[in-house]
Amino acid sequence: MTQSADSLTTILAAGIKATASMHDFCCDLSHPGSPSATVVMLRRTADTLNWLVLADSVLVLDILDADPMVICDEREALTGNRYRAPMNAAAGGTPEHLQALSRYMEATRAHRNVDGGFWVAAVDPLAAEQALTGTVPVDRVRAVAVLSDGASRLVDRFGLATWRQALDLLDESGPEELILRVREAEHSDPDGSRWPRGKTFDDATASYCRI
Repeated sequence: MTQSADSLTTILAAGIKATASMHDFCCDLSHPGSPSATVVMLRRTADTLNWLVLADSVLVLDILDADPMVICDEREALTGNRYRAPMNAAAGGTPEHLQALSRYMEATRAHRNVDGGFWVAAVDPLAAEQALTGTVPVDRVRAVAVLSDGASRLVDRFGLATWRQALDLLDESGPEELILRVREAEHSDPDGSRWPRGKTFDDATASYCRI
């Protein structure tokens, strides 16, 4: 929560800089594997809703009298598509899959926070400038859903619901039910034969807010 009138990009850059400074003297921040995070930010003013999305979380706006507005930074997925084939070809949980996953992660890491690659919140405040941002009149928005990629996979990877159905599920039953359905789908396909993926079970976080 913030009372700052600065842009969301400026606020995020300040947060990245402050967090990195806390680890400056005890961690190797130049290491390509330094911890990083996806970011979704929302700020409501009197008549607008400002949003920011960086990396692979999904923001879904339930727009009155219109289809949901889905904001997703696809650059990481587009980069990863270059290297996914060996991982997708191996059965999940096998040594072959683990080796392919390791090679995939190493290959994509080289594209992190560089031009032509994808951007995440890590140690460089300039990454904030690469975030997707926008504004929508608040009176057009019924509700907002924020989903990590582990929660959004019910729609965008498994295809077991539309965004409209996901919003309705969140409104009627809450995030717990959406995540439960994600887990049911994951358990039904433990080796990734139906839905090839790097992680059989991914971290799943969902938040739903009525405006």
